[in-house]
This record gives sequence, C-alpha cells and structure tokens, in this order.
Amino acid sequence: LFKSLGVNVVQEVIKPWRFDKARNRSLELVPTDCDICVCTDLDEVLHPGWREKVEQAWIPGTKRLSYRYTWSFKDDGTEGVVFWTDKIHSRNDFRWVNPVHEVLDYIGKDRYEIREAPGVQLDHLPDKTKSRGQYLPLLELAVKENPDNDRNVHYLGREYMFHKRWEECRKTLLRHLSMPSATWRDERCASMRYIARSYAAQGQNSEALSWLYRSVGEAPYLREPNIELAEFLLKQGSYAGALYFSRCALAITVRSRSYVNEAESWGSKPYDIAALASYYLGLYDKALEYGSRALELEPDNERLKKNMGFYVEAISRTNPSKNY
Repeated sequence: LFKSLGVNVVQEVIKPWRFDKARNRSLELVPTDCDICVCTDLDEVLHPGWREKVEQAWIPGTKRLSYRYTWSFKDDGTEGVVFWTDKIHSRNDFRWVNPVHEVLDYIGKDRYEIREAPGVQLDHLPDKTKSRGQYLPLLELAVKENPDNDRNVHYLGREYMFHKRWEECRKTLLRHLSMPSATWRDERCASMRYIARSYAAQGQNSEALSWLYRSVGEAPYLREPNIELAEFLLKQGSYAGALYFSRCALAITVRSRSYVNEAESWGSKPYDIAALASYYLGLYDKALEYGSRALELEPDNERLKKNMGFYVEAISRTNPSKNY
C-alpha cells in the first residue's frame, strides 16, 4: 500500500526486538534536511487538519510539540483514557531510548521548552487481540540496563501487577518510591495505588487501606486515588468514608493531562459510589441526586437504572408526601 502511494519503503527485521532500536532506525531513514518529524504507530490516526495546526504551532526555536492523545475508547465509542503526549519533534535533536515505553531523549545543545499544538488530536485504535507479552521481558531489560531510571522501575512494577505477580509488584514499586529521582507525585500516587491493589488481591485489606490513604495524601488533586479509596471503603461497608472521598473526587473538575488518569474516574463511577453510599447511610434524596447524575452519564447501564428504583422506593417509603 505504501509503495502504491509512492512512499520510499524500507523493510527490516529488528532482532532482538526492542522499540527504541526500531524507532531510531526509522529516524535514520528520514532525510536530515527535514524540519519536523511526526511519530505515530500504525494503530494511531491523526484527525484531519493536523498538519496545518502543527505548522502554526511550530514557531521559530521550536523543537518539540505536545498534543492531545486518546489512548483508549470505551465500548460505546466515547473516550476512555486521554492524556497529552509529545512525539512531534525536530529532526536532528533527538534519539529514542528504552527497549519499551520508549521516549525521546534530547541530544541538542540549546535549552528548549515543549510547546503545545492546539487542536492536534491523535486517536489510538489498538487491536485488542494482540498480546502484550513482550512488554514484561523488555521492561526487565530496561531496568537492568538503567537501574536508576525511576520511570522504568514504576512501569515494571505496574507490569508485574498486570501479570498478578503480587510480591514482585510490591517489591518493585516500593523501590520506585524510595528512589531519590522519583519526585513526580502523580506517578508516586499511582505506585501507591498499585501496591494497595496487590495487597487487596491477597486479602490483606488493612495494608491495602493504608496505602490507599497514602495515595490520596500524595496527590489529593487527582480524582483517581480518591475514587479508588472511596470504592474500597464502600466494599468494606465504611459508607461515610466512601461518600466523603467520592465527593472529594467530584470536587476535582480539572482532568490531569498525565497518562495516569483513568476513564472511569471521569464517568459515572464517582456519582454511582456517592449514590450507593448515601443510600446505605439513609440519605435517600442524595442517593437519588447522585444516582440521576450517574445515569445521565451512562444511560444504558441496567444496574444504574435498577438502583434508581431502589432510591425512589426508599424516599416514598420514608416520606410518602413526595412523588416521583
């Protein structure tokens, strides 16, 4: 297909496979007199009009641009995880590093700032049947090659969590939190939440609860730790706490631009937790209020519809003068 469009096609096999080597080889094939490189994968699609917006944002002195990236979509087609990424860069000032979760490393001389490209939107449309089994050994390799890279240590701990290797997950993430360079609070908060999940998966709920409280303290400006703690408390029957932390989450109205934000924290879930907690506390009017908001955001959810019936029935039972 590329050849039919007049593209200069070079085919190579990278053995042993690693993402940074492949990307650097592709970058070598770009003529050195090009100004701007726009790096996308085959399962990523830029919205129409992106080139004009990139050129408008690329003022003199620009070396790199950030733009909006939809990493996942929900089953109904609405956006899931959304964050800002920055893989648009000048041709000769960067190289790729890390065997997996590769990033651009600046090799230029002058200091620079990452500028924003307003209106540029990239959508990720992955093949969900593809295995991500190669990620774990590549992450282990990345940490072996550069043991002081806190970002890779965090990713490795998260990958152990995905594989349900709980002891290795905790050990790795605790190491991440102990690293002097691990100062980014969003990522530290995520490590704490993942440690909590590993404890909860093994039935150690008191340890899980402790780490969830720590995660909120680390990044109270994020919805995600508040929601995770609220949900945990709801399951434990601590309804007042669940209501409090779900309301803390709802008070946060600005979504983080970092990759650690989670789609469910910005959908019906915070309202659903608040509604259920209110119901169990006997605050039926509040349960109906929060439940209505949850249903507005997810109108086809049968469980939410059924819960609305419980809330209305409870109000009618305790206050017959109200009609719904």
